[in-house]
Amino acid sequence: MNSFGQKFRFTTFGESHGKALGCIVDGIPAGLKIDETFIQEEMDRRKPGKNAFATARSEGDKVEILSGVFEGLSTGTPIAMVIFNENQKSKDYTNIKDLFRPGHADFTYFHKYGIRDYRGGGRSSARETAARVAAGAIAKLMLNELNIKVQSGICEIDGIKASKADFEFAKKSEIFSLDKDKEDFQKEAVLNAKKEHNSVGGVALVNVKNCPIGLGEPMYFKLDSQIANAMMSINAVKGVEIGDGFESASKKGLENNDEIRSTGFKTNHSGGILGGISNGEDINVKIYFKPTPSIFLKQETIDINNNEVDCELKGRHDPCVAIRGSVVAESMMALVLADMLLLNMSSKIENIKKVYN
Repeated sequence: MNSFGQKFRFTTFGESHGKALGCIVDGIPAGLKIDETFIQEEMDRRKPGKNAFATARSEGDKVEILSGVFEGLSTGTPIAMVIFNENQKSKDYTNIKDLFRPGHADFTYFHKYGIRDYRGGGRSSARETAARVAAGAIAKLMLNELNIKVQSGICEIDGIKASKADFEFAKKSEIFSLDKDKEDFQKEAVLNAKKEHNSVGGVALVNVKNCPIGLGEPMYFKLDSQIANAMMSINAVKGVEIGDGFESASKKGLENNDEIRSTGFKTNHSGGILGGISNGEDINVKIYFKPTPSIFLKQETIDINNNEVDCELKGRHDPCVAIRGSVVAESMMALVLADMLLLNMSSKIENIKKVYN
């Protein structure tokens, strides 16, 4: 499936080495100010070719809005956006057109669909996430109207963990590091892996501030389940933690519960979600990215005829996909929240009366 969301819904299209990528975003309330400068700034955060810590593929990632906007405002109809690819080098993949690259989706896509698009992975490439960031920028514009803030950064690279979460510093960091004291060590780990033609994994932290109480649709469309769904849909993500996450399994109930006073919760081990519904506290989510599977070292594999062969990749790839992936995770969070806001509108009869009375 290529669509996500219920009320605030987006569909992406395009391939890594095709003519263009894009998205159609539906369910946007009319009258929302569409700030094209902001949308492009979001794209620029994720775009490749910015520095030594990202792929050398140079793409402008310029967004063109085709529909759904008039005189700077949303019309209530679908907003279509397109991003033209400018720097494809499909010839880099001709030597492996019949091979299955270890760690990639080549093997599973071929066996599912019977077609081998070897040009950088085709639809399964992380290049597709550019369209998600464009859609996420629209969602953020809606969240901004309600003072809901979504931010992200890198809290771990190659096992080097941040000791603090400084989101303002992350905005200035080339690798979106959340800890200025760990940034240089994390950078060194990425560059060393790149020098060795290898890659490293990492962990992104997404934080939401000012989320209202009540977002989430139990039982089968809970806020935390949809956040996990959204994050796991991102290329290379292998794990998601909400709040204290896996650490909760080793705690006692008394230390894991968030006690409540008249002023609010004393702690936030739950990560801002109880029973699948937001509780008004910060939402905190960690997203675990595996090492980029595209590495330039000889590996054993098979071809489409099941012959055992060696795989030697060429091309341009991120030595740590988590870095730019953190921006995608932030966008997916915004898209989930925008959808949940619209779904929550019908949770009480008084909400409906406010509109129709």
